[in-house]
Amino acid sequence: MNNRKSSLSNLEPIISPLTAAVIGLVGVFVLYQIGGSILTLIIFGFDLKNADINAMRLMTMAGQILFILLPALILAKYVYTDVTTALRVRMPKKTEMLYFTIGLFILIPLLQNYLYIQNYLFVKLASSSSFFAGIKNTFDSLDKLVESTYGNLLEANNIWEGSLVILVIGITPAFCEEILFRGFIQSSLELKSTPFKGALYTAIFFGFYHFNPYGLIPLIILGLYFGYAVYVTDSIATSITLHFTNNFISILLFFIFGNSELLDSSVPPPNEISGLLIQFVLLAIVFTAFIIFLKKIINHREVENDLP
Repeated sequence: MNNRKSSLSNLEPIISPLTAAVIGLVGVFVLYQIGGSILTLIIFGFDLKNADINAMRLMTMAGQILFILLPALILAKYVYTDVTTALRVRMPKKTEMLYFTIGLFILIPLLQNYLYIQNYLFVKLASSSSFFAGIKNTFDSLDKLVESTYGNLLEANNIWEGSLVILVIGITPAFCEEILFRGFIQSSLELKSTPFKGALYTAIFFGFYHFNPYGLIPLIILGLYFGYAVYVTDSIATSITLHFTNNFISILLFFIFGNSELLDSSVPPPNEISGLLIQFVLLAIVFTAFIIFLKKIINHREVENDLP
C-alpha cells in the first residue's frame, strides 16, 4: 500500500486501538453468533425449518443491525469520539469506485478458479490420508450447514420476497459488516500497525467470521481487497459498494441457477483441472497487472495533488 497520509492520523483514542479492536471482535462474536442464536431459538424454537421464512429474514436483518452495526457505532463513538473520521464516512471519487468495481469483476472468477483447484487437491489428499479425510468430513458438515441456512433465506416466490432477500442478504450485511470490519476494526488496527497489516488482519478475522471452511482463503483475499479499496479511497462507502455488488451477484446466481454460493465449493472433474489451472494463471496475471495499473494512477494523482 502507498505511503499516503491517512485521515486517521488526527484521531485521539481514549484506549489502545488494539484493545478497542479486540473488544469489538470478541464483543460482536458473542453478541451476534451466540446471543443472536439464543434469541432466534427463543423466538422460533428449535424447529427452524418450519419457521416463517420472512420472519426469519427480518430476524436475520435485525440481528445484523443490533449485534454488529450498533456495537460498532457505539465503540467508535466511545473510543474515538469522531465517528465520521474513525469509520471513514465520506464519498469516494467516482473514478476510484469504478476502478475498484472493475477489479472485483476480475477477482471473483479468479477466486472461483482457485476454489475449484483447492477443493480438487483437497479431495485427492483426503483419498490418500485418513487425517485429511477427517478434516474433509468436518469441513463438509460445516459447508452443508452454511449452504442450507443461506439457501433457505435466498428462496423467493415473488417480487416482494425477492426484494426482501436483496435487503437482508445483499444490503444489510454489506453495510453492517463493512462498518464493523473495514470501518472500526481496520481503522483501529491501522493506528497500531501499518495500513497493509491493518487490512490483512481485518481480512483474516473477516474470513473466519463467515464460518465457511472451503471459502476461507478466498474470503480473506476478498476482505483484503475491500480493505485496500477503503485505504486508497479513504471511504467506507467503497467497500460497502463492493460488498453489496458481491452479495448481489450471489443472489442473482441463486435466482437464475439455484446455486446459493457465489464462490461455489463443488469439486470439478479431473478432466477440467488443466483448463481451470490455465484460467487461474491468466486471471492472476490480469489481476496483478490491474493492481499495478491502479497503483500507478493513484500515485500519479497524489503527486499532482501535492504540486503547488
